[in-house]
Amino acid sequence: MEREHRNGLAAAVGCMMLWGVLPGYWKSLVPISSGTIILYRIVLVFVCSLLLAMRSVGIKEILAPLKNDRRMALRCVAAGVIVTANWSTYIWAVNADHVIDSSIGYYIEPLMVCLFGILFFREKMTGFKAAALLLAACSVIILLVHFHRLPWIPLGLAITFSVYSAIKKTVTLPPLVSLVYETAALMPPALAWILYLECSGKGALAEGQPYQFGLLMLCGFLTAVPLGLFAAAAQKVTMFELGLTEYVSPTLSMILGVFLFREPFDQVQLIAVVLIWIGLVFFSYGEYRSTALPGRRTE
Repeated sequence: MEREHRNGLAAAVGCMMLWGVLPGYWKSLVPISSGTIILYRIVLVFVCSLLLAMRSVGIKEILAPLKNDRRMALRCVAAGVIVTANWSTYIWAVNADHVIDSSIGYYIEPLMVCLFGILFFREKMTGFKAAALLLAACSVIILLVHFHRLPWIPLGLAITFSVYSAIKKTVTLPPLVSLVYETAALMPPALAWILYLECSGKGALAEGQPYQFGLLMLCGFLTAVPLGLFAAAAQKVTMFELGLTEYVSPTLSMILGVFLFREPFDQVQLIAVVLIWIGLVFFSYGEYRSTALPGRRTE
């Protein structure tokens, strides 16, 4: 059991580290447009998830929801539309030099998921959660006042992933089967649009270098591998441990944004991030008390 637990933690950290350094991968695809990258990602994620699902559970298990539970399949399709909006925002943000904004969004996301759980799934509000949500709200207000505009990239990423998480909470399909349905409805129009772009000389082959097109072909694999690691980790570690490792990804991305991509990062943004981090500490400690110390009050 101890070995399984260590393997689960390694899988969780490995998953988050891969997600954390992916901005470097998306940046390497420039000048291929974000829209073209998103289209290829939809198609290639479908192909990879289908092949992996066929290998792990078989075609009968993949087709079962169409026969036995079409509502579940439709929920996956809806989740796919939402997470595609999340992907699209993220890839555009990274390639438009907003890596730091995207990192802030994924810092806010666990707190937004918590809020959705309280509002829609009647999860318990505690003092720690309330403090974390209040600090996150203060951070957003600071960014709003500082930039004189709504921080739509962080909020868009946090909200879309929270909606996606809420839908996924009601889905009981295996992760790879769920991912097949999440991309199946969007794959045909995405493939048709790719063919149109490539035939008209406006696609990835025309926009990028041959090596970049080769890199682009890896995007399905680079989506499926972290997902597989995440699924493996979820079975072997506690939800608290899994949630704690989620902070690795935006931290690595923010380090890349500040030190590698040299994005502007002023004192006001630093204050906003510090407030979010304090909120995450409150949130994590509250979750620790409620899981590791169930006999104690978490209010």
